[in-house]
Amino acid sequence: MPPQTAELSSIASLLEQITARITAMAESASESHESDLAGELFGVERSLAGARRRVEKLASPKR
Repeated sequence: MPPQTAELSSIASLLEQITARITAMAESASESHESDLAGELFGVERSLAGARRRVEKLASPKR
């Protein structure tokens, strides 16, 4: 695995972990009826998920 591929794969994993944490926070805010906060956090979640997909694509040997 080339160094860039390994690093990109590691970054994708970190983004997945961060996304999971943001999702948990968003769901908690939603359950607490903090709709403004929940909405913002769900927006961040979508952005992070998109970033992770893009990084995973770059890490894939079939570019």
